[in-house]
Amino acid sequence: MEPATYSIVLPAYNESARIAATLDRILAHATQRGWRVEVIVVNDGSSDGTAEIVGEYARKHAALQLLENPGNRGKGFSVRNGMLHATGDILLFSDADLSSPIEEADKLFGALAQGADIAIGSRWVDPRLQIRRQPLHRRIFGRIFNLALRVILGLQFKDTQCGFKVFTRRSAQAIFPLQKIERWGFDPELLYLAKKFGFTISEVPVAWSHREGTRIHPLRDGIHMFGELLRVRWYALKGDYTPSAAVSQPL
Repeated sequence: MEPATYSIVLPAYNESARIAATLDRILAHATQRGWRVEVIVVNDGSSDGTAEIVGEYARKHAALQLLENPGNRGKGFSVRNGMLHATGDILLFSDADLSSPIEEADKLFGALAQGADIAIGSRWVDPRLQIRRQPLHRRIFGRIFNLALRVILGLQFKDTQCGFKVFTRRSAQAIFPLQKIERWGFDPELLYLAKKFGFTISEVPVAWSHREGTRIHPLRDGIHMFGELLRVRWYALKGDYTPSAAVSQPL
């Protein structure tokens, strides 16, 4: 295979019911667009048939590979694992349910072409693009969490939690080796590091639809996520986010 221009990382935990449709859609769009692409599915210790389904696809499609986590480690760990194994010039991670359709990736790639180092999909820059909104209680939690982000980490984005983000290889090489948060609160850490290192971040409105079956629990996981914001601040105060010489080397 020719070297990949685009790497697409999909964290997956018990996604057997929809991973096949997701892979079909991504591979079809990549073919239509003529992308030189690699698709990395990171299996986070699934107990269903996710690994078997992806393995079967990988045997038929050279662009697809299955990466196994050492047990169930969380979405943040999965994304980091996939990004550190990616070889493309442009690295995208997406939720396995394609809440934001893969076709919306063109918008993020366009932002990089305009000079951004990182482009993040946003549900709230233009809420009219939301096909199906989250339940009210989750929207309320999201707004409270967004306020905490602004106060604790100084992040001024409308939406940090949309699972649809793209990085240049240079920005990914600087950020992901330093990522420490392994579960739901990893997105703010990535953006905090990007801001710390002076990368240009573009927040791009994308189409998005709420999917049933989400595994995040607003109260339990919300408390953990607030705790993870404080951990990011603590790591920063301790100097744990200082780049080393190894960060600038190819992953």
